[in-house]
Amino acid sequence: MKKSLRIKAERTMEKIRALTRHIRNVEDSCLLLGENLVSSGEVELGQHLIANGFVHDASKFFGIEWDQLVIGPPTKEDEAKLKLKMAVVHHNSTNKHHPEAWNGIKNMPSVYVAEMVCDWKARSEEFGTSLREWVDNSATKRWGFNANDDVYKEIMKYIDMLCQTPFRNVAQE
Repeated sequence: MKKSLRIKAERTMEKIRALTRHIRNVEDSCLLLGENLVSSGEVELGQHLIANGFVHDASKFFGIEWDQLVIGPPTKEDEAKLKLKMAVVHHNSTNKHHPEAWNGIKNMPSVYVAEMVCDWKARSEEFGTSLREWVDNSATKRWGFNANDDVYKEIMKYIDMLCQTPFRNVAQE
């Protein structure tokens, strides 16, 4: 195999591994949260969330999203920034688990709020950050909601169904 073809194949596999790892993380979270929703009586919501998990971020395998959202060959800096911005706008507007697809987080149907939380959980695990802290410190500012809003309560309900309660500091008890 020629060196340039081998490098292209290696980059492609690197992109596929990173993307499929994220998608599997979200799929696992959608399955767990979906099962918990079904068990708590929200059968249709849980079923739809599980189904969404199986097609989560599929658009990233094609077109501008494939070319720009996942690791790719370097291009001119300004051109690369513009292409990345275009890919993000395309992704956020065509994938319904993003608030941008609904003209704001408060307009999102529950199934997409739940999928969004599963996506956030996967990203927090991938980056080694606290999901709850990120919601309180970043998401609320980015999408203009607060702890008094229904969407915040819904998000926290899903996080509680997905995540274990943090360890308590027994030394303080």
